[in-house]
Amino acid sequence: MSREFVFFIYLLERYAEHLGVTADVAYSRLAAKGLVDYAIGMYELYHVEAIENAFADLDRRLTA
Repeated sequence: MSREFVFFIYLLERYAEHLGVTADVAYSRLAAKGLVDYAIGMYELYHVEAIENAFADLDRRLTA
């Protein structure tokens, strides 16, 4: 498993907590907007910043 995918799993679990939903619901929301590959591709930025910045970015993209 790549480090990017391992981080995505961590991000997904924390993002689900942020949203107050389960990880499968959070994943479904990201997938519906085509953001799964985007989030995995953002590894270099997301893993060095505060996790809340990733949440804010994903929140903006989900509501766009």
